[in-house]
Amino acid sequence: MWRIWFAACFWGFNWAAVRLLLDGVSPWTLRAIGLSGGFAVLSSLVLITGRSMALPRASIPGVLIGGALNITAFNIFAVFAQLSMPTSRAAIVTFTMPLWAALFAWIWLREPIDRVRALSLTVGAFGLGLLSVAFWPTLARGGIPWGLLYALGAAICWALGTVYFKKQPMAGDPLAAIAWQVGVGAAACILAMLAFETPRIDLSDPKRMAALAYHIILPQGLVYVVWFGLLARVPASTAALGTLLIPIFGVIGAIVILGDWPTPLDVGGLALILAAVGGDALWRRRSR
Repeated sequence: MWRIWFAACFWGFNWAAVRLLLDGVSPWTLRAIGLSGGFAVLSSLVLITGRSMALPRASIPGVLIGGALNITAFNIFAVFAQLSMPTSRAAIVTFTMPLWAALFAWIWLREPIDRVRALSLTVGAFGLGLLSVAFWPTLARGGIPWGLLYALGAAICWALGTVYFKKQPMAGDPLAAIAWQVGVGAAACILAMLAFETPRIDLSDPKRMAALAYHIILPQGLVYVVWFGLLARVPASTAALGTLLIPIFGVIGAIVILGDWPTPLDVGGLALILAAVGGDALWRRRSR
């Protein structure tokens, strides 16, 4: 059980760490550094534990698709969401990803949507509606709610990658597979950094240096090891319930580290989304 709390805590607090870093590091550069460091940590762990980085040739499409959707697109959309809206709200909106995954699984995998899942999707939609209220003034002025779109983009890309891997499970060592996916993300972000921005790196503030070390070693590295250890020990439904803690820790981190307090509508939206995802996961668990 400690693995669930470990992963949720460090992934959740990573939202605040990234926001601190964005005050001194440009977004594409931050992702290039973070993912490159994550690849170094993960590949080192693979080799230290006596595993092989080699994967079957059939896994290459999965590595590329996972690296594009779950790593590159998710990380980039998430970082621009944080630049466009409060961190707590970005974390909450992004957490709608399990709901999108259920919807895409119905479309792509023909997984049935029973009454419980339909209710969960409806409740989650109401939660997203509450979160979108903050963007109504922008829409009324004819503007584009970029923060909302970026966060939804992160959630949708993660969900698409998840559904793809459900249809096409990847062979080989899972830790090596995620290491290569992070490597693909790192390469993509390095190329984009060189194409789209002049790198800006200011780590003169000790808090930023600490945040960078935290970001690379834990959320982009060791937490993946703990997470795969968790998946090998508990049912998938239990792990799914554990993900409910991530946005909670994300909001706590935003409050404690950034002083970013969620609005009542943010709290209401979070409660509805947690109820939607948690209710569905609990129902599936009890039905087995």
